[in-house]
Amino acid sequence: MKHTNENLQPMAHSASNRCFGCGPANATGLRLEFLLAEDGGVVTLPTVGSSFEGHPGYLHGGIIATLLDEAMSKSARARGLTTMTRKLEVEYLRPVPSGAPLRVEGRVVGSEGRKHWMEAAIRDAEGTVLAAAKGVFVEVKK
Repeated sequence: MKHTNENLQPMAHSASNRCFGCGPANATGLRLEFLLAEDGGVVTLPTVGSSFEGHPGYLHGGIIATLLDEAMSKSARARGLTTMTRKLEVEYLRPVPSGAPLRVEGRVVGSEGRKHWMEAAIRDAEGTVLAAAKGVFVEVKK
C-alpha cells in the first residue's frame, strides 16, 4: 500500500459478532477490521487469502461484492445507523488478486429518511480501483 498520513481510527466490533464479513467470532469469515477516516468514510486494509478465490490467484466475485457491501454497511454504522442492503450494484473493473494487500473504502453519499445511498471501492497497492459499488441501504430498528 502507498503510505499515507491519514488519521485512521479503529471502529469497535462486538466480540460475539458472527458476521461473515467483519465478525471476530466467525472462524470461516473474512474478519475485516474497519477504520474510521477523517472524512467520515471507512477503510479496511485486508489481505484476503486463496480460500476465497474463484479463478486461481483472484478473488471470487461474490467475495468482491461482500467486501464492497461491508464497507458501505460500516460507513452507515460509523454514523450510528443500523442498516441493511436494499440494492447493490457492483462494477468489476479488473481482477482482484488474492493474497495481496487491498484497500477497501466506503462512504455515505446521501440520506433521505430511512434510505441511505452509499459508495465503495477496492484498490490495489498502487491505488488502482479494481472494483466499485453503489448501494441503497435502509435503516432498521434495533
